Amino acid sequence: MTYYGPKELAAAFRTVRNNTIKIAEEIPEAHYAYRVTPESRSVAETLVHIAVGPRFQEQVHIVEHRSTLEGFDFFGYMAKPAAEEKVPRSKSEILELLHTEGEKFARTLEGLPEAFLAERVEFPQGAAVPSKSRFEMLLGPKEHEMHHRAQLMVVERLLGITPHLTRQMQERAAAMKAAQAGG
Repeated sequence: MTYYGPKELAAAFRTVRNNTIKIAEEIPEAHYAYRVTPESRSVAETLVHIAVGPRFQEQVHIVEHRSTLEGFDFFGYMAKPAAEEKVPRSKSEILELLHTEGEKFARTLEGLPEAFLAERVEFPQGAAVPSKSRFEMLLGPKEHEMHHRAQLMVVERLLGITPHLTRQMQERAAAMKAAQAGG
């Protein structure tokens, strides 16, 4: 038994996804076309990118159950999600995609046996590392989402929105100060 297994992996992913959804809810739909720079993804494209991101790991580990990435056509595979980012969607459609894709991936994670998570996947010759465990690779979507969520939090700031995680931290600090002053 490990301290961080499939159920913890799923719970952590759900926490991250729920915070992403909160950001997506707080950014007005009128700003979903906003781009920090002309070559960057729009808010909508970033959210769709986040929503469908775990599909790569599902393909490699669940659908194909690959033991090596040697010969995997990464760029060919990634063309489909990249095209999906460009499909026009309403804010409500993007929120639904975030919910459904997130919960689908979390359910997949929590159903995995620990022995499966310990399996190694070999990387192609010339990769930075020779192999990784499935566990480490399945942490990837959460880490990837947190990277893009940080970008969205900067976008919120640029739009004059204080991110919800910042507001929550400020509320906790204010409550602690009030408790100290009263005690």
